[in-house]
Amino acid sequence: KFNFAAEGGNLQSKLAIAYTYYRQHMYEKAVKLYAELAEVAVNSFLISKYSPVIEPVRIHNGAEENKEALRKSRGEDDDVFQILEYQAQKGNAGAMYKIGYFYYFGLRGLRRDHAKALAWFSRAVEKGEPRSMELLGEIYARGAGVERNYTKALEWLTLAAKQQLYSAYNGMGYLYVKGYGVEKKNYTKAKEYFEMAADNEDAGGHYNLGVIHLKGIGVKRDVKLACQYFIVAANAGQPKAFYQLAKMFHMGVGLKKNLPMATGLYKLVAERGPWNSLSRWALESYLKGNVGKASLLYSRMAELGYEIAQSNAAWILDKYAEHSMCVGESGFCTDSERHQRAHSLWWEASEQGNEHAALLIGDAYYYGRGTVRDYERAAEAYMHAKSQSNAQALFNLGYMHEHGKGLPFDLHLAKRYYDQALQIDSAAKLPVTLALISLWIRKNYADSFMVHVIDSLPEFYPKIEAWVENVILEEGNATILTLFVCLLTVLYFRERQRRNAGVAAGEVGIPDQPIEHAPPAPN
Repeated sequence: KFNFAAEGGNLQSKLAIAYTYYRQHMYEKAVKLYAELAEVAVNSFLISKYSPVIEPVRIHNGAEENKEALRKSRGEDDDVFQILEYQAQKGNAGAMYKIGYFYYFGLRGLRRDHAKALAWFSRAVEKGEPRSMELLGEIYARGAGVERNYTKALEWLTLAAKQQLYSAYNGMGYLYVKGYGVEKKNYTKAKEYFEMAADNEDAGGHYNLGVIHLKGIGVKRDVKLACQYFIVAANAGQPKAFYQLAKMFHMGVGLKKNLPMATGLYKLVAERGPWNSLSRWALESYLKGNVGKASLLYSRMAELGYEIAQSNAAWILDKYAEHSMCVGESGFCTDSERHQRAHSLWWEASEQGNEHAALLIGDAYYYGRGTVRDYERAAEAYMHAKSQSNAQALFNLGYMHEHGKGLPFDLHLAKRYYDQALQIDSAAKLPVTLALISLWIRKNYADSFMVHVIDSLPEFYPKIEAWVENVILEEGNATILTLFVCLLTVLYFRERQRRNAGVAAGEVGIPDQPIEHAPPAPN
């Protein structure tokens, strides 16, 4: 279905096909499509004055709804925003800047509104707020909600720079490179300004230094030096720097040709293109309680390769079941079809580095949810999550080594994983302590009835977050704690009884062969 649309120039369909090639490691084909889409995305950065900056929001935090992230996406209905607005009305310059910033970029669920942004920035600069001066400079340079005026732009940027806001030097350098708002282009002065911004850790300054060295603008062309600047800018999250590095890896200019790396970087940039607005639509639908619509939109974005959309769609399928608008072979999804769909989405998200998704894939294989139970594949998934320092995955691997499920029975490795889980997350202290008690019993009393009692207990396979929140309150956990205390108490008295019996046997001289009516040997 995507091929025909892609041939007709549909960019979303091209993105879906590119992602399919990417998953199949067909980098020769994927890189061409992603390069085209990344170029569209970069151009949209330059011309987009009215579309909001899309903030990727993960609607879940582990197994629970991510209430904090959702609260920050409610726009003017957010209590914190209302408090900020109250502070701004009372004359707080920092609050004025923040509100103007949110409106200018369309952040936190707000509609982009240049008029409101301009009004708040104008009030803030009256109180000497330098960040507002810099953004007023950008507003006049871009003509965002006002008539474009490069002279005013330079004036505001200069005022901000005098307040030691070094990122403003980057904007000033750009104006001198282009010759906007100044008598003529001045590459020497532009380079000086870019360097002043870069010396103070401004990503834009590093990026523009990379550009002038890559193109030889006012300096000797130096591709390797340009590459170094782009790497610094990319590490600070500058999307256009990712694009430049992708081109270098793609063409083998300044960097050794590497199609997988080029494809991955192009993908990062392409996913910031105008089609990313689907995520804003999906989030707004979810916040309004329209879970079915949100599920459909996130599922659509999942096909385009967005990891957050994949995990959001999977979480909705798991959380809201029949309300998730999952369509199967004959109408709405059965429970089995829904579990399989969620399993597939979690798997794709885990392939893209989502450690929670890898953890859930492991759980799915361990318990046989949405797939056939397979302890070995569960262990593989937990290993993947463990590689990203996930405490729960480490605990699970320890548990599987302790019980010999999917991994070799190995108490030493089990202890190592339990210890690592505790090192990463102090919240794991209680479940790890209980697990270590279990290990101690297995090691010292392998043939004791105690081990059989432990193995006969229902699998509690504890989730660390649940232990932290509920261990004192939940009856089941209290029962487990009580049971362990009882087991240790019984073990103590049986050990004491065994030693006393040994002493008594030494005193009376037990014969080598048991005699009739001899007491049973202690365990």
